[in-house]
Amino acid sequence: MAIQDPQVKADLIRRLRRIEGQARGVARMIEDGRDCQEVLQQLAAIRAAVQQASIQVMRSYALECIQSAEGSPAEMAEALIRAVSLFA
Repeated sequence: MAIQDPQVKADLIRRLRRIEGQARGVARMIEDGRDCQEVLQQLAAIRAAVQQASIQVMRSYALECIQSAEGSPAEMAEALIRAVSLFA
């Protein structure tokens, strides 16, 4: 099931485009021979941004997909466990 909430979709697209821009910026930094500490700092910012986007998708998945799914509570719990295992 896909993300249905238009506001969540728009926010995720915004976040991902910002991450995309950050990644292009880091590539330019490397091409320009910028200091490793600066590059690492930007990579850490990208990692944090991706983590936040992942949390938002997981929250949406839990609210929209699992909660509205038809099936037993055990089936819903299994779907959530599968999703969470992607982060392990």
